[in-house]
Amino acid sequence: MKIIFQISLRMIIVSVIGLLVLYLFGSIIFFNATPKDKRVTEPIIAHYSPGDDDFMRETGVLMGSSWVSGNSIEVIDNGVDIFESMLEDIRNAEVSITKETYNFWGEDVAGPFSEALSDAAARGVRVHFIMDFVGSRLATSDQLNMMKDAGVQLVRWRKPAWYQLSRLNHRTHRKLLMVDGKVAYIGGANTADDWLPPVDEGGYKDYHYRVTGPIVQELQGAFSLNWVASTGRLLTGEQYYPAIDTTGEVLMQVASSNPREGRMKIRKNKLYLISSARETIRLGYAYFFPDHSIIDALVDAAERGVLVQILTPGEKMDQAYLRYASHNRWGDILKAGVEMYEYRPGMYHAKLMIVDDLYLSVGSSNFDNRSFRINDETNLNIIDRELAALMVQTYLNDLEMSERITLQKWENRPAWQKVAGWVTQIIGPHL
Repeated sequence: MKIIFQISLRMIIVSVIGLLVLYLFGSIIFFNATPKDKRVTEPIIAHYSPGDDDFMRETGVLMGSSWVSGNSIEVIDNGVDIFESMLEDIRNAEVSITKETYNFWGEDVAGPFSEALSDAAARGVRVHFIMDFVGSRLATSDQLNMMKDAGVQLVRWRKPAWYQLSRLNHRTHRKLLMVDGKVAYIGGANTADDWLPPVDEGGYKDYHYRVTGPIVQELQGAFSLNWVASTGRLLTGEQYYPAIDTTGEVLMQVASSNPREGRMKIRKNKLYLISSARETIRLGYAYFFPDHSIIDALVDAAERGVLVQILTPGEKMDQAYLRYASHNRWGDILKAGVEMYEYRPGMYHAKLMIVDDLYLSVGSSNFDNRSFRINDETNLNIIDRELAALMVQTYLNDLEMSERITLQKWENRPAWQKVAGWVTQIIGPHL
């Protein structure tokens, strides 16, 4: 009888564990596979191109975010300079610092940031910091405790909880920093050691942007939404939203996606931009896994005579399985004449879209399902021919260090890569 009881108890425990595992994965897959509102699935007909006067009016309405004039922007193209510039502004902060990032780790990067943010809080600056729980799992207790003890208001975004298992996979992927409500940083670089070494020595290739002008308030507003979502507290007052004078002539628009509310604006924005292009589309993304609607839009653009170039990571990609899944999506776009390139020196981590050598979209979003439907993302859209010319030249320089993947080369890739791509494509919508 005792043996039977032990066996029965063991079976019950195993069954309960099995049900919990099924619930965990079932909830994640179901929630990720069913967006809260219907996405754009029909082809978009854009009546205006970025150079048309009505383009800003229509995109402002469609995105629910107005274009803001009077801004300036500085491009920073390597990790050392990115972090040095950020740290200098943090050390000079007087009233407030708001920061949101996915990755936060490393003695060489997270260490100095922990110290600088702690020093700022200790001298009376209001410091609010959202770091993604998964992305900051390698942050040390000393770094976290240092900031908390100094008065930094620290949030670990989406800390796992049994009652929110369905949202475990929903991360904040934003890379935002605002200082005194007057200076902002946005781009592709996380606050982590991967961005410090030179690209040919294992570092990540990326771009980040220092922004001043009235648009900073819009970026502050994007951060504020997640601060409310994570703490229930609303940031108010001139220390966060001061009156800002114009600092330049660049037109900018903030675009954010938030899966909790079914707001997938960035995907809609990308589809509209592809349709609006008249001459060129240049894409540079760390993770490129387009859905069928986007593939159709890219094919249509190429067939109507638009030069379409796409740059992705090559053999040094940090997540090889995503590379093979992406490869299996390239057939139709290669046949349509789209130029595909893979960056050779190191891990290409940029998030860059340039349309008609006039319009740019930069920020945290990649070109994949995770960015469009699962993560919290914030992008900065820009209309400025001078900046576009600079980034086009930078993009072409990156192409010089890349390998072009022709249709023939794609068709002749090893069979095992095709199989690997087919397997990873099955789970692609949930990645």
